[in-house]
Amino acid sequence: MKSLLSSLLLAASLHAAPAGWELVWSDEFDAGTQPDPAKWSYDVGGQGWGNREKQFYTQARPENARIENGRLIIEARREKWEGSDYTSARLVTKDKGDWTYGRFEIRAKVPLGRGTWPAIWMLPTKWDLGNGDWPDVGEIDIMEHVGYDPGVIHASTHSQKHQWRINTQRTAKIAVPDAGEAFHTYTLEWDEEEIRMFVDDRHYFTSRKEGGDWTSWPFFRPFHLVLNVAVGGDWGGAQGIDDTIWPRRMEVDYVRVYRRSAP
Repeated sequence: MKSLLSSLLLAASLHAAPAGWELVWSDEFDAGTQPDPAKWSYDVGGQGWGNREKQFYTQARPENARIENGRLIIEARREKWEGSDYTSARLVTKDKGDWTYGRFEIRAKVPLGRGTWPAIWMLPTKWDLGNGDWPDVGEIDIMEHVGYDPGVIHASTHSQKHQWRINTQRTAKIAVPDAGEAFHTYTLEWDEEEIRMFVDDRHYFTSRKEGGDWTSWPFFRPFHLVLNVAVGGDWGGAQGIDDTIWPRRMEVDYVRVYRRSAP
């Protein structure tokens, strides 16, 4: 009985909301064999996704996205598919989980190998600013990792004035030497004035509003989560693709979304 009680108390503590926050949405990936369709949809296609990526993102294909041992598996594979040489998956919460501000925790282990480009990030649910162009409408990168630079985690925000195309993005990086061997918690805290990023509660990046209009701060309306593993691309493939390593997977232990607790 004591052992059972200890286990229950431990489980409760592991799921406890951080001080000042309350849980509003989560997926623990502890049921079924496929991502929950009430929470996740798929972006599908192989047109390069604005970055000259090499994979085709499939829909509800277990080889590329599945639940396994209590974890979400997103797996990139070397195989011919719809004119592409690789397959993978890109899961989104669009119209099923959309938030303005909050705390977002994703515990994950990234794939390693030259040519891998896993990401945990957010896009606006409506592209309703300016001409509706990306990344002008806004992008929040909670975690990116490129396989040719192992053990380095990147966070960024992009807008019309601050973006990768003109090398003005707001960005930072942190060393996580075992990112491909161990799970780490990647966290975004987002409010009206700031976006802050953490790895295992280590704060390493802040993007501030600092005045201006939507062209520098489009982060005032609903965004949704995106989880994917890209192959190659302008950044992920900057030093080529090692064709001997596939398949490669990102494993996600959980996704949890919080809002500020009422005072």
